[in-house]
Amino acid sequence: MRPRIDAVSFAVDEHIWGHRLYDEQLPHLLILEFLGVLGSNLQAPLHPAGPDTVRFKPQRQTRMRALLFNNPYVESIRQRSVSNDEKWRLWTERFAQDCAALGEWNLGYLRARFAEFDDFAKAIELLRSSAFEARSNKRWSSKFVFPFGPDALYEDLRVGNTGASSNDRRFFARGGELLYLMLSRAARGAELGALLKDRLFDSTAPMNRLARALQGEPELAAQDRPIGYLPYASHPRFDIICEDWLAILSRDMPVYDALEHLIANAGLNVLLYFLECAKAEAGDSDPVEIVCEIVSRERTKVRALSGDSFQSNQGLSMRAVRAAVEKIRLTDEWAQAAESSDPNAAAAGLMRTWFQWPPANGSDEDAADSDTGDELVSKLAAAAETRHGEHVGKIHGAWSRALGLTSRRLSRRTRYAPNDKLLKTLVVSVVDDRMQFDDFLALVRERYGLIVGDVEGARLVKTQQVDQEALSDNKDKLEARLVGLGLVRRLSDSCSFVENPFAMEVHA
Repeated sequence: MRPRIDAVSFAVDEHIWGHRLYDEQLPHLLILEFLGVLGSNLQAPLHPAGPDTVRFKPQRQTRMRALLFNNPYVESIRQRSVSNDEKWRLWTERFAQDCAALGEWNLGYLRARFAEFDDFAKAIELLRSSAFEARSNKRWSSKFVFPFGPDALYEDLRVGNTGASSNDRRFFARGGELLYLMLSRAARGAELGALLKDRLFDSTAPMNRLARALQGEPELAAQDRPIGYLPYASHPRFDIICEDWLAILSRDMPVYDALEHLIANAGLNVLLYFLECAKAEAGDSDPVEIVCEIVSRERTKVRALSGDSFQSNQGLSMRAVRAAVEKIRLTDEWAQAAESSDPNAAAAGLMRTWFQWPPANGSDEDAADSDTGDELVSKLAAAAETRHGEHVGKIHGAWSRALGLTSRRLSRRTRYAPNDKLLKTLVVSVVDDRMQFDDFLALVRERYGLIVGDVEGARLVKTQQVDQEALSDNKDKLEARLVGLGLVRRLSDSCSFVENPFAMEVHA
């Protein structure tokens, strides 16, 4: 029996990928939401749990984010040639006027923590400079500082003109909740949870203390809430994400640097989960393939093939949506409904059981029961494809661009062409110390579906989609690129090693 999913007009995408992944929740927002869920479950972080037992109460931190992102005059007041007390008076007056709708805030705690107004202004400047998308035109309640610790985490909010606020599902769309469930269902999830708690939730860290000084007492949502819905109790991708994160956190680098790699790695792995689930739903058992061009000025055969690979993967999720709806026709229950005394009503009832559609009461129910089963399937498939195309169907394009996995440089077509930042994350994720270059290529092909060289692309050569020489040249370009990044050492013309510059393991 499929669980009921609230707040959806019908459930198709949700039973393929979960409730929910969303194109506007880019990987860094995914991690911020994930850390908020983790912060509410530090008593047993990422411990295995059933889908209905994980709950969380996110922080709101309205005061801090208003000070950082709805406070444009603090710098101009800082530069005035007036006394310290006068600066505080001028600023408090302006801030109280602009934020009056948010409530009567006693800002005296700020004077107690920042005796000098200039120190207060510098603290705001420092934290503000760490923000994701600091220069974007997003509303102030949807801007986020770097997650320096527990006091720097908060949910996305919509704040009305009257000051009333509510959580918004545009940028925190539940993807972080799904990531929490994925990792809690991995074999080593509890081990990773303990490590994340140790490394990322240090309330004494200097930048976290600065966030707490601005915020004052934490603000929590009024009630805790249940986590999203993930349809799989286990999945190979869950364990890959977990193993990758454990590896990244073992590297000899500051945890805040490691976090950048965690974001990129999670984005890539969740994107692969999206593609893998789509292929499985569409009945395609072949592994995901991502043909990567290593960009050069020459137009190569690999460039065209990489563009084709992108377009093929772009269409996977829409195929999956139609297949998910139409497969109901292949069930024994559908055949039994067709043979019942009222086949139309029986088909509508089965559709409601599977997809929460058509509506189970009112005039729509009567209209639905007059449609044949095939008409219902066609109507739902069309509606599901339309809804999917609005946001979920854009995940592949939006996320791969945000990750640096795709490019349109020197071409009018989008194709897979990983940038330096993503290549570095791949090395940090899979290379413990050093690894032969050919073994590295084989591993990223096996683990992430990335095809660069002729050995990994043997199927493409065999089917005459590209010649071996073109892929071999592509492989050489990657080697040269990694040499330039200090990630490959050549011992001879035929022997190169990928080296992780952060190889030494550390313990939290």
